[in-house]
Amino acid sequence: MTEVVLGVCGGIAAYKACELLRLFTESGHSVRVVPTASALKFVGAPTWAALSGRPVATEVWDDAHEVPHVRIGRNAELVVVAPATADVLARAAHGLADDLLTNTLLTATCPVVFAPAMHTEMWEHDATRANVALLRARGAVVIEPAVGRLTGADTGKGRLPEPEQIFEIARRVLRRGPTADLIGRHVVVTAGGTREPLDPVRFLGNRSSGKQGYALARTAVARGARVTLIAANVTLPDPAGADLVRVGTTEELRQATLAAAADADAVVMSAAPADFRPAARADQKIKKSGDGTAPTLELVTNPDIAAALGAAKNPGQVLVAFAAETHDALPNARAKLVRKRADLIVVNEVGTDLVFGADTNTVTILGADGSNVTLGEQPKDNVADAVWDAVVARLDPHVTAMGRVDGEARAMTTLPRNETLDEI
Repeated sequence: MTEVVLGVCGGIAAYKACELLRLFTESGHSVRVVPTASALKFVGAPTWAALSGRPVATEVWDDAHEVPHVRIGRNAELVVVAPATADVLARAAHGLADDLLTNTLLTATCPVVFAPAMHTEMWEHDATRANVALLRARGAVVIEPAVGRLTGADTGKGRLPEPEQIFEIARRVLRRGPTADLIGRHVVVTAGGTREPLDPVRFLGNRSSGKQGYALARTAVARGARVTLIAANVTLPDPAGADLVRVGTTEELRQATLAAAADADAVVMSAAPADFRPAARADQKIKKSGDGTAPTLELVTNPDIAAALGAAKNPGQVLVAFAAETHDALPNARAKLVRKRADLIVVNEVGTDLVFGADTNTVTILGADGSNVTLGEQPKDNVADAVWDAVVARLDPHVTAMGRVDGEARAMTTLPRNETLDEI
C-alpha cells in the first residue's frame, strides 16, 4: 500500500482536497493528511480523519515522541500539496520549516507535487515565479493552475485544477518513481487539426481529435516539464498543468508555435495542420447555383511549420515531427524527417476508422541518427511516454531553457506571507 502525504494549505479550495483524498483512498493508497493551521479554518480535522481513516497531526508537537516532523516525510512515497498557496510555495522554496507541513516537505526524499491555487496577481508576481522556478529546479512537480472563476467575482489564472486531474498527474508521478526527467525543461506540444475557412460556415480540415497531443502534454507535466499546449479545434477537457493556447487556422498555429518555441527545450508537432487553404475566403455563405453547377475552389499551399522550426532550431533544442500516412508510411516519414530537419519523427498509418479519435495508437519513432523504434497498439499515454523517452535521450543536459529562468529566480528573495483567502 503506497504511503501518500496530502498537504492542504489555507484557502477556499481546501474543500476540493476532500475529493482528492477520496480518490487516493478508494484507489488503495494510505493517505496521511497534513493541513496547515489556516487550512483547518476551512475544513476541520475531524473531516480529514474521517475521510482518511487516520488521525490528523496538525502541529510539530503532536505525538512528539514519534518525531512526526521527520517521520512523516521519511515514510512518504509521494507528497501532494493541494491547494498550495503562495506562502507555502515561498517557504518550501527557501527551506523554511515553521509548521508540520513545511517540516515534512523538508524531510521528504520522495517525489513532491504542488498544485498551486491563488489569485492571478499572486501567481504572476515575480516572487512567486521565482519560487516556482526554484522548486522545479530542485525536482518538484509544480502544476500550472487552471484558468477560471476565483474567489468572489474574479476570473483568471490561479484556479485549482480539478481533483481528478491532480490525481491523474500524481498517479503518473508515482508510476515513474523519483525520476522526473523533464524537470527544468520547457516543452511545446501542438495538438488537433486546423481548419481553413471557405466561407462563414464551411471549412477545409481533417479528422484529428488532438488526443495524442493531449496525452503528450499530460505525460510531460507528470515528468516535471513546463508545458505549453497549442490546441487547434479540440473539444477535449483542458489538461491540468499545461499552459493552453487555442488556435484555429494553420497560420494561427504557425505564429503561436514559433513564438512558444523561442525558449523551448523541445517542440513536439503532433497537430495536423491543413496542407492547403482556399486562395480566398467568401464573406457570405457560398450558395448553390440555379443549374446545380459546383463552384470551383482555388487552393494554395500552407507554410510547413515543422520545416520552419527545423530551420530556426536553437542549440540543443529537440524537434519532433509527426507523419500521418495512408500508404508508404516509412519511406514518406524518412523523407519528411530529412526535409523538416527534425530530430525525431513519429509515423502512423491513419484512415477513416484508424487512429483518429481512438484512445490507442500504433507508431514507429524514427530518429535522424538512424534509430527506429516500433510500438505495437497501446494507449496514447504510453506512446507519449515513449516519445518523451526519445526526446530526453537527445536533450543536452547542460543547456536548459528553464535554467536561464532559474538564474533570474535565485536573485529574488521576496517571501509573501499571507496564506488565507488567496485561492479557489
